[in-house]
Amino acid sequence: MHDGPANDVDVIVVGAGPAGAAAAITLARLGRTVTVVDRATFPRDKCCGDGLTASALRRVEHLGLDPGRVASWQPVDEVVVVDTAGRAVELPLRSTGGGLFAVSARRFDLDAALLERVRESGVAVREGRAVTQVTGRPGGVSVGLDDGTRLAAPFVVAADGMWSPVRRLLGLTPPGYLGEWQAGRQYLTGTGPDARKLWVWFEPDMVPGYAWSFPLPDGGVNVGYGVLKGSNPMLKGQRVDWHERPHIARVLGPGASEAGPWRAWPIPARIGRTPLAGLGGRVLFAGDAAGACDPMTGEGIAQALETGEAAARAVAQAGPGRPGQAAVRYERVVAWGLGLDDRLSQGLSAVLARRGGSQLALSIVDKSAWSRRNFARWMFEDYPRAVVATPHRWRRRLFSRPGAYAHRAFPAGSGDRDAGTVESHE
Repeated sequence: MHDGPANDVDVIVVGAGPAGAAAAITLARLGRTVTVVDRATFPRDKCCGDGLTASALRRVEHLGLDPGRVASWQPVDEVVVVDTAGRAVELPLRSTGGGLFAVSARRFDLDAALLERVRESGVAVREGRAVTQVTGRPGGVSVGLDDGTRLAAPFVVAADGMWSPVRRLLGLTPPGYLGEWQAGRQYLTGTGPDARKLWVWFEPDMVPGYAWSFPLPDGGVNVGYGVLKGSNPMLKGQRVDWHERPHIARVLGPGASEAGPWRAWPIPARIGRTPLAGLGGRVLFAGDAAGACDPMTGEGIAQALETGEAAARAVAQAGPGRPGQAAVRYERVVAWGLGLDDRLSQGLSAVLARRGGSQLALSIVDKSAWSRRNFARWMFEDYPRAVVATPHRWRRRLFSRPGAYAHRAFPAGSGDRDAGTVESHE
């Protein structure tokens, strides 16, 4: 180990969202001391579609998240996908083994609950503190905060979002970068019974992007859209009047009303095409800071959790004296996991972008109950996108295992606000 000034902790995690929480909890479980820093004070709103895939659910279960602490937790087992010609295909999200494959939950609630798990893991948390300086030092990294204090550690996991201040301070932000996707969403209340399902519409003016309606408790929904940058100059995050799209308005119901402002945000989907490490491996980027969102769906919670845990394990395995090895380990895991998933998703996104692409895809999916069921589980990341090409990720019962939280009872189409504590999966 390097001789030099004393470190405050083993790892500083910048950003307390899903990627930062996964990194911090994983490191604490591996016996490392950690401080998490975030410029926000939780709970705080976060622009998102609020959808949790099967992959995300398995990971938050592993982190010990109790759904009863997430007020807006809404299990989903009915999904409807509508192609550009208006054909609707219903996809079942159920398993004979039970469990959850899709959930909606406001990030306002979810991220705060994850941060509580971070604290329960013995991690120090500094909220309301922005990072203003990141510099290398003998044996590690020095991080300056906006209150004048400084922290020192052998490693930093930067999970601080698409506009990552850590990446900017290190001069690693791509010039003019504005993300690959543009999204916008709004909360509604008083929606009709059809809105209790999860809807995806491949709108002709949005493909390969789409519009969505994700159910929330008490008649609420998160309704919005995500499109590739430059695919439609009329859709750059602008508000959409859903009444002008009667097929969507019918699902939302005549009593639907606004329950919050329209919010827009960019989505980074460039994993493997932007540096994952800085300062010789002393800094590893995770989540949106690594551009880890899925390039076909724009989904990023599962990817944030996965990269946060992977960065934590790389740091712990390498040790404080081998930052280069930490970077190599992390980059290899990402390249042979999310990197391959990303390339497959890009190819499928190109198919959806073609005229009639969504119609062709859904006609194949709708051939049988088997194809509908397995497409639903693939779509909601019950197994990795490119799993066939990555044998190292094969697991027993990979295609038939139950969903997350299978040991708990969840009434279909309802929240679970009063559930007890879920066991932690070490």
